Formats: sequence, structure tokens, C-alpha cells
Amino acid sequence: MLAKKFPGSRRLADSLSLAMNRDRPNDIATAVASTLCDLIHDSNVELPDCCFMSVPGHYARRELYRSEEYGFSVIAMTWGPGQGTPIHDHAGMWCVEGVWRGALEITPYELLESRDDRYRFEPRGTAIVGRGAVGSLIPPHEYHTIRNPKVDVTAVTVHVYGKPMTRCSVFEPVDNGWYERYERQLSLDGLG
Repeated sequence: MLAKKFPGSRRLADSLSLAMNRDRPNDIATAVASTLCDLIHDSNVELPDCCFMSVPGHYARRELYRSEEYGFSVIAMTWGPGQGTPIHDHAGMWCVEGVWRGALEITPYELLESRDDRYRFEPRGTAIVGRGAVGSLIPPHEYHTIRNPKVDVTAVTVHVYGKPMTRCSVFEPVDNGWYERYERQLSLDGLG
């Protein structure tokens, strides 16, 4: 179901649906990543104008498509200058993320241990990626932060989730390298 028609919206939905025709999450993520990369560079696919408008105080999430047949969802995320996330997960589901415009700073984290609802992570390198960069997160390797490192440019990413992502866990620092886990309900900003 398309949230809103835009140039190339049917191509986006059909191409990603075709990529879902695999048996294993790793194979699906690989096919979706390749397809998303092609879509980012396809001049016939243009995201709605609202996807390029940031929201003060937080990044914006706008649903572009939800597949009734395969269950996946496609979300455009808009990152104003400096906006980002704390360490978070994807509630145990796979995800493919691609940079549509601008650049993002991405840091994956490895869970080292958990004790009494406290967690210790170790960063696994930070990368700044630009337009066309596509990556996947497959549990248990799903902990990461995302941030727009630019002070004067809005970044836009497209995320394909195995099913609609309505919640995730976020991890806030408490002391001595430990984090507490909180569940966050995720909302959608309108498509205008």
C-alpha cells in the first residue's frame, strides 16, 4: 500500500517486492540492498518533497510503502543538521538502509554483556557515508547510532524493514560504560 504516490513510487514498490522473493533473511537483505542502491540512482524515482523537510528537535519518519503481500515497510527518514539517534536496535528485525541525500555518520556497536537490565557495548568503528551508500542490519548485529554530521545540510535515508517498525530499544548511558535499556514507541510524521 503506497502512503502517497510520487514519481517512481510504483517502481519502488514493485522492485522491492521482487527482491523479497528469497528464503533467508541474509539473502533478502542482500537483494534489497542491491535494489535500493539502484533505486537511489534511478532518476525516475523521486521522493515526495516533504521527505526533504526536516522537523525541529528530532529526525522525521515518513512511510512510503507497506507491502500487504510480504509484510515489509519502506520509511524515508529526514535528518536535520546534527540530528541523530542514541544507541538503538531494530526490535529483532532485519533492515536495509540507504543514503538518498547528504551524508550520515554510522557507528555499529557490539553487545559485550548485559546484567540486571544494564548493557555494555563496544563501538566497532565509525563511517561517514554519502549518497548511494547502502548497508544492512541483521540480528543479532543490529545495535548502532546514526547521525547527520553536517551543520548546514539535511540528509535523507530510505529504510526497508522486514515488517513495520513501531518500536525499538534505545540505550542511554548511566555510568562506567554501562547503558540502561528503554523501549521507545516510534511514530510517523505525515507525508503532507
